[in-house]
Amino acid sequence: MFRGKNYKESAKLIDKQTLYEPQEAFNLVVSTSKAKFDETVELHVKLGVDGRHADQQVRGAIVLPHGTGKSVRVLCFCKPEKVDEALAAGADFAGGMEYVEKIQKENWFEFDTVIASPDMMGTVGRLGKVLGPKGLMPSPKAGTVTPNVTQAISEAKAGKVEYRLDKTNIIHCPIGKVSFGADKLVENYTALIGAINKAKPAASKGQYIKSCVTAATMGPGIKINAQKQV
Repeated sequence: MFRGKNYKESAKLIDKQTLYEPQEAFNLVVSTSKAKFDETVELHVKLGVDGRHADQQVRGAIVLPHGTGKSVRVLCFCKPEKVDEALAAGADFAGGMEYVEKIQKENWFEFDTVIASPDMMGTVGRLGKVLGPKGLMPSPKAGTVTPNVTQAISEAKAGKVEYRLDKTNIIHCPIGKVSFGADKLVENYTALIGAINKAKPAASKGQYIKSCVTAATMGPGIKINAQKQV
């Protein structure tokens, strides 16, 4: 794989065998960022569970203390009498069947998060095959199916992130931008790791967090000692 000059220079500063303490890891993320844009910082956590089993699923959502640094476009499915309330809470789009048809007929996806009131899930369910694979299907576990759509919208706008296992039992999650600085990134990291630890399934045996790596968009991966809390 071709690696640019900046990546190679950054990689020289990182020991691939070292498990860095969180503060040191995020200091490195910030100091090795060379891109001309504000890079997103992601966390990749490999868990010692088998997500193919329902009792070993790990999924949830958390509002990061400092948000993600990304503006989130929210689509809210709600009854007509709740539309104005949803828009006032910050939703970019709010409605019902008209948005189901827009997505189905126009392949419209100008949104990042979908929130729905429980009485709309019969309508939203028609979109399962298109929203599901994109990770956009509302779910009670993630707090995106709720009677209190205004609170859910506010949390989404404030930087709520959903964490869930992929097929290889890894959680990938953005935790901020390089411009946040190391201290804020550490606080967001601590909140997310804390939530993942709390979500540990009872059926999980052996080491729960197998590995934890952080990386900026264009930067090399940095291993974190996730067994030790900040």
